[in-house]
Amino acid sequence: MGSARGAGSRLLSFLSDVATRGTTEALRALNLGALAGRPIEEIFQGLVDYVCPDGGSIDEGIAREAFIETIIDLAGEGITNLDGLTSDQMQTVFELYATNAIEVRLCNDIGAKTVILPSDSRQAARVQAQLNDFIRRAVADALTTARTAVATLTPDRVLAFVGSIYEQAFGILQIMGDAEEEGV
Repeated sequence: MGSARGAGSRLLSFLSDVATRGTTEALRALNLGALAGRPIEEIFQGLVDYVCPDGGSIDEGIAREAFIETIIDLAGEGITNLDGLTSDQMQTVFELYATNAIEVRLCNDIGAKTVILPSDSRQAARVQAQLNDFIRRAVADALTTARTAVATLTPDRVLAFVGSIYEQAFGILQIMGDAEEEGV
């Protein structure tokens, strides 16, 4: 999950810059000043190449897909404006990204048959929903524990907790798969 962790670090850096200097200046620093005043979805679409540079590897594709999913999730969380973004909203944006990155990685592992889901589509959908809830809660708990403000999150902390949550989620999938095989 190296690319996803790097993308998470760049996302946090941008959000911290927005909180410190404002949206317009943060965008200008990335040569994206033309996006100032635009809707948040457009701003984040413009940030894709900064947060998730395109390189073609699976890891980079996972990071990009997670960021795109985050853009989609913003409105559902009521985050519609970068100006005046609160620290709780900054945490929510990062929670969405980290949750999506872990979930997309797990889906990739399922596709690679590292993890096998139940053959019944309803059971598989339940597993996916449970896993998403677990990941989101774990990311939120890790962020709350790791920071007094989002700005204190370092790339090393991001690496540590994203990796830890991924391992926990992967373990849960393995347990669910073992239970499915045993017919429990």
